[in-house]
Amino acid sequence: MTTTQNQTAQDQAAQDQAAQDQASSKSGQMHSINPATGETFASYDTLTPPQVEERLSRAQAAFDTYRLTTFAERSAWMNRAADILEARKQQLGELATREMGKTLSAAVAEVQKCAVGCRYYAQNAEKFLADEQVTTEAQQAYVTYQPLGVVLSVMPWNFPYWQVFRFIGPALMAGNVGLLKHASNVPGCALAIESVMQEAGFPVDVFQTLLVGSKGVEAILNDDRVKAVSLTGSEGAGRSVAGTAGAAIKPAVMELGGSDPFIVMPSADLESSIKTAVTARTINNGQSCIAAKRFIVHADIYDAFVDGFVAGLAALKLGDPMQASTDIGPLATPAIREEVHGLVQDAVQKGAKVLLGGQIPDGVGNYYSATALSDLTPEMQVYGEEVFGPVALIFRVADIDEAVQLANATRFGLASSVWTSDAGERARFVRDIEAGSVFVNAMVASDPRLPFGGVKASGFGRELSRHGLHEFVNVKTVSIGAAPDAHKSKTE
Repeated sequence: MTTTQNQTAQDQAAQDQAAQDQASSKSGQMHSINPATGETFASYDTLTPPQVEERLSRAQAAFDTYRLTTFAERSAWMNRAADILEARKQQLGELATREMGKTLSAAVAEVQKCAVGCRYYAQNAEKFLADEQVTTEAQQAYVTYQPLGVVLSVMPWNFPYWQVFRFIGPALMAGNVGLLKHASNVPGCALAIESVMQEAGFPVDVFQTLLVGSKGVEAILNDDRVKAVSLTGSEGAGRSVAGTAGAAIKPAVMELGGSDPFIVMPSADLESSIKTAVTARTINNGQSCIAAKRFIVHADIYDAFVDGFVAGLAALKLGDPMQASTDIGPLATPAIREEVHGLVQDAVQKGAKVLLGGQIPDGVGNYYSATALSDLTPEMQVYGEEVFGPVALIFRVADIDEAVQLANATRFGLASSVWTSDAGERARFVRDIEAGSVFVNAMVASDPRLPFGGVKASGFGRELSRHGLHEFVNVKTVSIGAAPDAHKSKTE
């Protein structure tokens, strides 16, 4: 497969998904393929166009009544969903590991995080959506928040549960109903989520999984019954879906790729920064939008940081994601590994130095060893692209000005991690880094209590917190004029 200058690994994954979707449309099935072994262990029937039409009709009918339910009812159902997730986290985690390759411990932790997110919105949605009184010349004026209707979510495979539940929590607690078009390589996870919501007691058809290929998204989004869309995925997928939503004048939230900087200054706690850097690059086998990807290190501590960082990466165990001792499992698909290795080879051919890894290991499975590259230059594809695998890009900078300039030298702007104990440096990073979030002396992570999203090619809109809850509601102004004077009306 040819690697192009402007193609990210996530876009390659999207192309791989499209190929799987095309195959699915011909066979009428989606398949669960274990990335550690290449084994197809489950197959699921995809929906025909008439079946999709039926699901849309059912979703609209469900909204007509669900929007009238109380916050107390929705909270009870959402808390019950959290209970089910916790009770089944091992089973659900194993399914995710088998479908997309993340380590079992990470998969179980992901399910637990979904339970936390459900409870957060069960406890806070009513407060976040309470009417807001405003003083005007009117007798009464206020802002009220009302659900939009049927909302489509287009979700990726890398966090097959959390990405979906961070949509489910705010969307359903606001009174909307949800349709899920999940990635075609995690159909089992998609159906498991639907099952959890049904068992939790949500009314029938309030949340439905649509087993359809990516080519079916446009028609679904263009349907008048669908009022908005939330997408987490590649830059290419975001451009396509956002374009469709824009043409249809429908709200959209886009959480796309990232090439997050991890900046280390001389005043930082070096040991802590190194330990966190290893985790931040290899979380989810390196397949995370908010994983640290570009390590920008001040020259005064560069050698010490690199020595510790490379040693930390080298100590990680690559292997069976079901085993507790495994740190890095396989990449999700063969095409993703091919793209990652192609980016590494291109960099090496153009002068990059391989400090660790850089090779495809022998044996079955989509494995790729932890890799560290230095001496990187702009003509290398990795310099401006998102590498969706366990490959660290290391840069030396002379001062904070160069660090900020390099951090912003990307079309992405999702998140960032900066390490310093200097208050002035911290303020500078917070002010000048072009990203949706800045984490100081900590690894980037999504949290239900904080808004999540990016700028530039990393998307627009926000998920999570009260900000995410407000993305898919009608912010309705109500202004009530003074009533006529009853006595005066009678005498006149």
